Amino acid sequence: MKVADFLKEEIELESFYEKLFKRLKILDKKLNLFVDLAKDVRSERTGKLKGLPVSAKDCICVKGLQSSAGSKILNGWIPPFDATVVSRIKQENGVIIGKTHQDEFGFGTFCVNSGYGVPKNPWDPERCCGGSSGGAAALTAALDLPHLALAQSTGGSISCPASWCGVFGLTPTYGLVSRWGLIDYANSLDKIGVMAREPEGLEILLKIIAGRDDLDPTTALSHLEPAGKLKRIAVPKEYLEAAEEPVRKAVRDFCQKLESEGIELQEISLKLVKYHLPAYYLIACSEASTNLAKYCGMRYGAEEDISGDFNEYFSEVRSKYFGEEAKRRIILGTFARLAGYRDRYYLKALQVRAEIIKEYKTVFKHFDLILSPTMPCLPPRFSELSALSPLQQYQMDILTVGPNLAGLPHLTMPIGLLKGLPVGIQLTAEHWKELGLIEFAKRFQVELKYPEV
Repeated sequence: MKVADFLKEEIELESFYEKLFKRLKILDKKLNLFVDLAKDVRSERTGKLKGLPVSAKDCICVKGLQSSAGSKILNGWIPPFDATVVSRIKQENGVIIGKTHQDEFGFGTFCVNSGYGVPKNPWDPERCCGGSSGGAAALTAALDLPHLALAQSTGGSISCPASWCGVFGLTPTYGLVSRWGLIDYANSLDKIGVMAREPEGLEILLKIIAGRDDLDPTTALSHLEPAGKLKRIAVPKEYLEAAEEPVRKAVRDFCQKLESEGIELQEISLKLVKYHLPAYYLIACSEASTNLAKYCGMRYGAEEDISGDFNEYFSEVRSKYFGEEAKRRIILGTFARLAGYRDRYYLKALQVRAEIIKEYKTVFKHFDLILSPTMPCLPPRFSELSALSPLQQYQMDILTVGPNLAGLPHLTMPIGLLKGLPVGIQLTAEHWKELGLIEFAKRFQVELKYPEV
């Protein structure tokens, strides 16, 4: 049953949720999807969501459920409040069913950096499901009952797992959706978005969570713009060249299908693509090191018996409870912000981001959308990840960090299977054009037969 059907048909919620939670427990045992599952859920067939199940990524605060952003430093923390997006879902009688696994604070592309275990890809449990919103994507692909997922992206954390798990993932314009109640990674980059099996589900949930929030001064007054007529799509050659040949061929084949439907596609050049990764990692890590400084064992996060001076105590707590990738990004970000280096690295990266935004804006003067592969390869096996250096892992984000840097809305959608694994494309639009992305996905949707788990 699709989400739209759930909202239209007569559903007896008590028996539905009894069936749902039996299924969730089976999936969690097989794929390791949840940090915390809800235990007592109640709702009514009222509001816009009428009792629809919604999962939330672990970095989005939900009253009464552990919200730890995948980190042991927040183990056991249960918020006494809901994030704004959660409050809006509950107001429409959506039901939060649990908190899904993620990389610690969003630090990762493969969802293997969590303090609570690693979720598995439903298409092949020996492969990663992508990160950092890996649990959300894997659950969406595996669950054969109506469900929508709240996820979050900083540099591709919705697009990557959505592509590798074969679901639809929408990352909205920065400032469209409130971040109040989100455990931060990088303030100028974080965005809460949606995952679903059908594009209609993206639209249903986005319209509920979008909009101005007085608790978050970075939310904009702008609203969702109506979908315009789709005429021209740009395909950056740098993005195609970054993908492996089988993925590149699948994308080109899909482009030919679009042309047969009367869509004009043109290959273009984005000359600043080579600066996307360095600018992103300098900005993101600098902001992350600032955000995570509060987890020092005094007021926030895990604590130990106080001994020694403050440097010794803080180092003991942070060394014990932060994972290796979190430590790496904290050190990198702290270095980039040091006196004497801030102008050379962090501020320079901000200037580069401004130029990247200008380049995207120039493209959108002539094109309605930008189309690219979402990920450069198929989801790798867990056994293959150990052979990748941290730098090689960061390079996996080459296709997703650009739109995130620019705060542009982008949507990943599956276009078929390759060797039995899903392949996705990423569509990027001008700011506030989310509905245009969704209309494209509705029109050119490729329906997959999801694996039975």
